[in-house]
Amino acid sequence: MPADPAQLDQDHLWHPFTQQQGWSEEAPLVIERAEGSHLIDSDGRRYIDGHSSLWCNVHGHRHPAIDQALRDQIDRVAHSTMLGLTHPGAAELAARLVEIAPAGLSRVFYSDSGSTAAEIALKMAFQYQQQRGGEHSRRTSFVHLREAYHGDTIGSVSVGGIDLFHATYKPLLFETHAAEPGDAADMERILSSVGDEVTAVILEPLVQGAGGIIVHPRGYLRAVRELCDRFGVLLICDEVATGFGRTGTMFACEQEDVSPDFLCLAKGITGGYMPLAATLTTEAIYEGFLGAAEEFRTFFHGHTYTGNPLACAAALANLDVFESERTIERLQPKIRLLEELLEGVAAMPEVVEVRSRGVMVGIDLGAHDPALRMGHRVTNEARERGAIVRPLGNTVVLMPPLSISEEDLRRLVQITADSIVAAAQTADLAQ
Repeated sequence: MPADPAQLDQDHLWHPFTQQQGWSEEAPLVIERAEGSHLIDSDGRRYIDGHSSLWCNVHGHRHPAIDQALRDQIDRVAHSTMLGLTHPGAAELAARLVEIAPAGLSRVFYSDSGSTAAEIALKMAFQYQQQRGGEHSRRTSFVHLREAYHGDTIGSVSVGGIDLFHATYKPLLFETHAAEPGDAADMERILSSVGDEVTAVILEPLVQGAGGIIVHPRGYLRAVRELCDRFGVLLICDEVATGFGRTGTMFACEQEDVSPDFLCLAKGITGGYMPLAATLTTEAIYEGFLGAAEEFRTFFHGHTYTGNPLACAAALANLDVFESERTIERLQPKIRLLEELLEGVAAMPEVVEVRSRGVMVGIDLGAHDPALRMGHRVTNEARERGAIVRPLGNTVVLMPPLSISEEDLRRLVQITADSIVAAAQTADLAQ
């Protein structure tokens, strides 16, 4: 008889961002299948995928076009290194990404996660400034936003700003400057003071995801781009979470007509099918690394699965679906519906604030005793009602696939509202 996966999990697995003591006290939910906007557990029960399987599923699970692209690719080659070789999928995808990216981005460096996409941008920016020489060699620091999250590698943690995630590792990190989210005056103050020492500003455009869906005021991104130009600082836009339609446009940068010097992509790049990331940059920065072998201007960085052919095939099919199904166009009425539905949630006495842009939603439940685990309570209540959501502390995050039906969108918001009420009641009983 096959071993019970739930028991094997509790015997052997260590989950990300999870207090394992609490995990071991609950029966794990085992997802065996998926279809469209739904996940299906080992008992056959269906759940709305309310967080797009951690913000990455775009067109729904088991989309026939992406499924077929992977089947076709596996009949050719599953993996081949890009060190000294290339392959059609990686080359075509790079051209397609450049075509849809903000103007001026012309070169693509692949990796396999959002963390590595950001890490690459940081290293490229730093090395580029050093190789320019002269006064540019003084540019050795970075500016990031408070409550920022750019991943979990040491470089990306260094430009992170969430103490709960990052403070423990402080002795391992390089020094940075932290600016207030959405406050252009504070960014100007920092750059006026130390701008000639700054390599780059890194930020999540329009919305800071893991910080709790912090939505920036309109015009902020454009103001930061202008400040970077004024002080000769590079701009890194981390669109790992905001890219591929999440804010209502293909890339968040589009909404303020901003072209960064680096664009970091992952999550939705393959439609949520395969690990793949890309760091896009300009021709000027690319040319800053050119030279004779003995000059050692090479970017000495790489990953075993860089540009994996299966992942590239999924990404190409993902972009095809965006075009054939007019995904961004068809998303707009869903965004308007979501905004209407959230008005009722924002009026709930249990809710302090609702923050949203596009289909990125944060429902802030306010301050609670951490022992009550309010966000986790909401998650469990939603699961009982047929939806999977994931909190960030006491902020409940909704980020459904772009393909979700209006019916399921209404149901997801209603389940979330009912779950918040139920969680508040059980918390009152626990106190």
